Amino acid sequence: MLMSAAFIIGLGKAGVRGLDMLSVMLMAIVFGSKSSTGVVLPLLNLADIAAVAYYNRHAKWNHVWKIMPWMIVGILLAVFLGKDLNEVIFRKMMVGIILFTIVIVLGMEYRKSEKVPTHPLFAASTGLAAGFTTMIGNLAGAFSNLYFLAMRIDKNSFIGTASWIFLIMNLFKLPFQIFYWKNITLETVKLDIVLVPSLAIGFVIGVFLVGKIRDEHYRKFVIILTLAGSALMLFR
Repeated sequence: MLMSAAFIIGLGKAGVRGLDMLSVMLMAIVFGSKSSTGVVLPLLNLADIAAVAYYNRHAKWNHVWKIMPWMIVGILLAVFLGKDLNEVIFRKMMVGIILFTIVIVLGMEYRKSEKVPTHPLFAASTGLAAGFTTMIGNLAGAFSNLYFLAMRIDKNSFIGTASWIFLIMNLFKLPFQIFYWKNITLETVKLDIVLVPSLAIGFVIGVFLVGKIRDEHYRKFVIILTLAGSALMLFR
């Protein structure tokens, strides 16, 4: 189960966006919702580095600067609000986040608007939500997908920009997970080392699959996977 989760993380970071929730679900089944965040984070960092190395030239830095400050605020809120959060409440929050994500994604597609959101509140709200959820459950992928889907940027720009954002944010989270939440220990690092080959295989296969998806089909691909991942988490 853990090897499958690591494989899926590799796929997701290579650009098969929307599978994040499935890897989160598998890790949470084994370790519990909160404890699993410490096991997942080092794997995310490794995959982020690989993604930035591969997709770096496609990053759109204007989007990075729009959303990243708000993600930092969201992370800091989650650090202090989530430290002593009861596991049952934690799981209920994750379910609420997933339901909200499903409603927003379906609403965006139902409207079928080609208009790109320009109001600062859109970047602020999605950034705060992404930052908060990435700290409490590594669920920021859904909200970052919402942001980039709304911006209607091309496939490689989507992946390259998201790669840089998550590399910076996941590195920012490391000290809090190690020293404040104490979720990352020598034992979890040893486990992550065992899972690195699965992560690497997932990344290589993900790059291959993304290369086969036409740019005009990538948006629908991400929407379907985001909804599928949300449904799996909801009914697990």
